[in-house]
Amino acid sequence: MFGKLTAHPGKREELAKMMLESVETLNNMEGCIYYILHAAQDDLDDLWITELWESHEAHAASLKNEKVLELIGRCRHLIAEASTIKVRPLGGKGF
Repeated sequence: MFGKLTAHPGKREELAKMMLESVETLNNMEGCIYYILHAAQDDLDDLWITELWESHEAHAASLKNEKVLELIGRCRHLIAEASTIKVRPLGGKGF
């Protein structure tokens, strides 16, 4: 899955810092293969997330996790817009 978060103007670094502080939760999250946060080079308000989960169910379960819900609540005021694109990996390096 690819996610795009557009922070309110000037809030991207604060949002990124909050999200990166939660990495420990993801390190212990069952079914999470990777979750990587990226800063867009051409837009100072955008963050991109790449996620790979073992299954749709594993991802759905993560969204019910108490720590994940807490993080979403803490970050919500910094986010102006959010969207996701669901994809299915076909192959390549690291696959």
